[in-house]
Formats: sequence, C-alpha cells, structure tokens
Amino acid sequence: MASPRAPISISIPAMSSHLAPIHQSSSSASQTLRERRGRSGSLVQVQEVGSADQDLLDQSAYTNLNPEWVNGKGAWLIHPFLVLVGKVAIDNFPGMTQPMSWTIVNLSYCMVSYLMFHYVTGTPFGTYDHSGAYDDLTMWEQIDEGAQYTPAKKWLVCMPIALFLISTHYTQYDPWAFAINFTALVVVLVAKLPQVRSTRATLVISTHPTITPRSPQ
Repeated sequence: MASPRAPISISIPAMSSHLAPIHQSSSSASQTLRERRGRSGSLVQVQEVGSADQDLLDQSAYTNLNPEWVNGKGAWLIHPFLVLVGKVAIDNFPGMTQPMSWTIVNLSYCMVSYLMFHYVTGTPFGTYDHSGAYDDLTMWEQIDEGAQYTPAKKWLVCMPIALFLISTHYTQYDPWAFAINFTALVVVLVAKLPQVRSTRATLVISTHPTITPRSPQ
C-alpha cells in the first residue's frame, strides 16, 4: 500500500513592505501639491519697503530736503489758491454748470494729490545724498520723517474732506455725484492711514514653476 503524499505548502510573500514606499510617496506628492496650491492661492502680495537697516542708516545721515516745502511758508495756502484758480478756469468752459464744475475740481484735486503724495516715490525735489534710501518711499511717507498726525499731515487730510463737503453741497446731494466724489475721497484718505504706511500691494500673476517637458528617449 502506497504511503500518502505530504501536503504541499505554498508561502505568499508579505506585500506590506512593498506597499509602504508607494503609499509614502503618494502622501508626499499630495502634500507637495497642497503646498503649491497654498502658495499660489493669493492674488495680492503685500510687502514692506524702506525699513531695512541700511536704508534707515542712510536716511539719518543727511537731512531730507524733498518734503521740506510742505512745512514752508505759504505751503498751506497754496492748496485753496490752486483750487480757486482751477474753479475759475473750469467755469469759463461753455455750458459748464456748478455741480459739474465742483465735481471736476474735486476729482482733479484728489487725482493730483494722490499722484504727488502717494504714487511718486523717491526724492524728485531733493538731493541724492541718501544712497537711494528714499527710492521706495512716497512723499507722504517722507513728510516729517514719517511721523503721523503732524500739523502738515492734518492739513493735508482736512483739505480733501473740506473740498468733498463743498462739492457735495453745490451738487445738491445728487446720488451719482456724491458716489463719485466720495469714492475719490476714500481713495485719497486710505492712502494716508498709518496702517498702510511703507506697504505695497502687488498683483501676483502666477507662482507655479515652469516645467520643461522631457524628450522621449
């Protein structure tokens, strides 16, 4: 009688050791993708300028003559004088009405004020002894060495507010004229707030890295 055969044993290799690197690599890839999406999610980038140690040292080396005219004699009176001159010139246009005239005067003053004090940077009216320390600062940020609520800055804040109230009165509180004049006032006043001093907001187009496709081998 033949002896029974011994049972055949089949061993299956463990798969966990081989799947662990695959799972780990997929997790790291998803984490990298989330980080890339997080960095490119914001469309506006805010950065601070003019606060480097070297810039502060260069600013203290010489007197900045660029904004000194703001505190000079007659500097405060030049604003209402130019407003009156502009008002008389605009009234001479044929068919010009008082509501339209005051709206144009208000918008013109706000636009010129914004360009002069909050858009142009550097020292166009001063010397170049500061090694570019003021190249990134506006005129408003240079007035009185950046101090806020000084007499000159208070006057520059009150001037557009007073002009807005006058233009609102002479436009007979028209809703469209009020909206236009109020928008111009808000733009000018926001640029004067201490919270936005030495900060720049830039539009970020894209932060995704450029990937060069590989050629087939």
